[in-house]
Amino acid sequence: MTVVVTGVAGFIGFHTAQRLLARGERVVGIDNLNDYYSVDLKKARLGELEGQANFTFKKVDFSDFEALKAALSGAKVKKVVHLGAQAGVRYSLTNPFVYAQSNLIGHLNIMEFCRHTDGFEHLVYASSSSVYGGNTNMPFSTKDRVDNPVSLYAATKRADELMSQCYAHLYRMPQTGLRFFTVYGPWGRPDMALWIFTESILAGKPIHVFNHGDMRRDFTYIDDIVTGVIGTLDNPPKDDGSIHANGSTAPHHVYNIGNHRSEKLTHMIEILENSLGKKAEKIFEPMQPGDVKETYADIDDLTAAIGFKPTTPIDVGIPRFVEWYQRYHNRL
Repeated sequence: MTVVVTGVAGFIGFHTAQRLLARGERVVGIDNLNDYYSVDLKKARLGELEGQANFTFKKVDFSDFEALKAALSGAKVKKVVHLGAQAGVRYSLTNPFVYAQSNLIGHLNIMEFCRHTDGFEHLVYASSSSVYGGNTNMPFSTKDRVDNPVSLYAATKRADELMSQCYAHLYRMPQTGLRFFTVYGPWGRPDMALWIFTESILAGKPIHVFNHGDMRRDFTYIDDIVTGVIGTLDNPPKDDGSIHANGSTAPHHVYNIGNHRSEKLTHMIEILENSLGKKAEKIFEPMQPGDVKETYADIDDLTAAIGFKPTTPIDVGIPRFVEWYQRYHNRL
């Protein structure tokens, strides 16, 4: 059996592929290696995967349907973990067409590939906590309304959920959407706050702290995230006619996947300073367009479904990231 992982050179995709390979799965990884952030970092992640007997990499843009089909021709695909997407809230303000192409057309292409694949078993795909928009009900629950996005990125992720619901209903194709909450850890993304702050502090540059520091995030360590991703992959929704929480009988579930702890941004910075042994110079700024003040995941449904229980607090996870970051940049 082959598992396809899209966005395999990305942060979560790389770690997911690592875990699948470690348990003996055959993995085909897809990525177009775009330059949204460092291509060298993406290639370094791939370097950790390539050479393993059960791993094959295909450089392909899944928003090109014919190229996607050609790349996977002959592979006996049973499951897909679709983590590839155009990420980033602020980038979507200035590059909207990229989001439509990758997140909408790309998601449709993946579903079309899956539904025309004989014996296909399960599509797990990445949604985002951004779909909650300006929601002030805490913690965020999958029962909350999500029809008021505050960024185009969030709107595309909500659209993906709706398209998946439609395909699950029409074609009875099992799908699971995961709303990720601020994932961090080794091999993380350079556009995320933890990386940006670490880089600036080590360089003696000030960090920009938005909303004057009055922000909270449900920081979720990468190892916990991957445990949840693979746990859902192994447990596809049953098409047994039962009515789900959204009132549908389609084999499609959407879960929050987070740490179930909303941490102050200022507390995260304190832990980072202690890990680096260096204080940050802070420039406090207003809230940025498209951003939200707080995220906090209600993970009860995912816990009930697969026993998901994150185990890594930020005072453990952030030092692990710092250790990796310094080693990666040869600063130890």
